[in-house]
Amino acid sequence: MGSTPTLDSDNGFSGSLNPLDPEEFRRQGHLIIDFLADYYKNVENYPVRSQVQPGYLKERLPETAPYSPEPIEEILRDVKKDILPGITHWQSPNYFAYFPSSGSIAGFLGEVLSSGFNVVGFNWISSPAATELESIVMDWLGKMLKLPESFLFSGGGGGVIHGTTCEAILCTMVAARDQAFKRLGRECINKLVVYGSDQTHSALIKAAKIAGIDPGNSRAIVTTRETAFALTAEALRAAIVADNEAGLVPLFLCATVGTTSSTAVDPLAPLCKVAKEYGIWVHVDAAYAGSICICPEFRHFIDGVEWADSFSFNAHKWFLTTLDCCCLWVKNPIFLVKAMSTYPEFLRNKASESQQVVDYKDWQVTLSRRFRSLKLWLVLRSYGVVNLRRFLRSHVKMAQNFEGLLKMDKRFQVVVPRNFSMVCFRFFPGCGNEFVSEEEETNKLNSKLLESINESGKIYMTHAVIGGVFVMRFAIGASLTENRHIDFAWNVIQEHANAMLLPNNENGTNGHHHDVKK
Repeated sequence: MGSTPTLDSDNGFSGSLNPLDPEEFRRQGHLIIDFLADYYKNVENYPVRSQVQPGYLKERLPETAPYSPEPIEEILRDVKKDILPGITHWQSPNYFAYFPSSGSIAGFLGEVLSSGFNVVGFNWISSPAATELESIVMDWLGKMLKLPESFLFSGGGGGVIHGTTCEAILCTMVAARDQAFKRLGRECINKLVVYGSDQTHSALIKAAKIAGIDPGNSRAIVTTRETAFALTAEALRAAIVADNEAGLVPLFLCATVGTTSSTAVDPLAPLCKVAKEYGIWVHVDAAYAGSICICPEFRHFIDGVEWADSFSFNAHKWFLTTLDCCCLWVKNPIFLVKAMSTYPEFLRNKASESQQVVDYKDWQVTLSRRFRSLKLWLVLRSYGVVNLRRFLRSHVKMAQNFEGLLKMDKRFQVVVPRNFSMVCFRFFPGCGNEFVSEEEETNKLNSKLLESINESGKIYMTHAVIGGVFVMRFAIGASLTENRHIDFAWNVIQEHANAMLLPNNENGTNGHHHDVKK
């Protein structure tokens, strides 16, 4: 047990307080590393989705902060007793919800290093290594993705690490907006239009709101099953033409590689061709699927990116880099800098004024920024391209295996084509001698089945509604997931589906089933 400092009247801590005492840091650090190592070792034994009710923690913790300090051992006991029950275990091998948040030793320890240095790298002079490492690793990663030279610092473009895709879309939209202001004047703000599909992430709508775009000028263009829910160039053109005829100004297109609902892929080349005819900024959101495009056999999914203006993906999703780490590349950094730059007196320095350095404060919303590139650097060096590809491919193979299991049971349907490591499926049993043909009833059945599965705590999935169809999303990507967990998940799904077919189960149909209706 370490000694706990005590308070001495109003004179502060008795003796000397050193919040960064090296030996105490070493001791407490070992305790926390051991705690986390045990957590990872046992994480699959926890209910994947937290089973607590809203407000549970308020009932467990005191109403006020402690007046006297408490030892780390006691705090860790409370973490185990009070915090862990309220954790949904994103690192569990049985976690298949949303998109993954894959962790790794290198990602975690890189985060520790970054937090340990605790630099605030808003400009080059505030920590040259933070700026220069970020520029270097972003070029490294761009080359791994085979991005065009125009997106790299070596080719006049450049990359920056944001927190999330929401920031990347907002910043690029503001850059596009300010270019429109330059051409047409600020009074055009109410005429600017942004485009996505009905599958585009809600981050586009949020960015438009913050950027001052009229809410009525955000287009969610309808997609269909016939195009696998991808946005078509023809539909985009029709929307643009209609807006032009209405006297509006097309501004920004967000094309997606790997949509949240179904991992649909918008065809970049045809969309960019249309957008460029009308002077529209094209941002490519590959938040989830961008990672796997480092594999040559998947690189074709971003063909056409050479005609886009910006491209981003989240290394914290499926690239072994802990949250947060959104990688954004732009062809013309000057447009971003002009839109986001401020230069108050207290930040003036010779390096910035020489214009020979990057000041990343001008590439983002906030002034302060973390040393995120350090963890990405550790991931790239610790695993190398070869092992990163192996990691990604293993999850695709698991998804293929899961898809095969689904197809062997005629009560289940794979609803949309699988592109990467996520499978969208539904339960579609018979009802007596008649098929369950009413879509609404089938949707309700699947919603109840999903909740039953998640309440069990054994695995965790989330849902989407695609073309009016409620689907369960089985997203593979947790770092600890192995084939045995896929088999386990399938057994859990079948167990709960079978239970819903029992004669007296009001949540399902009766005990008979047939092949799905074609």
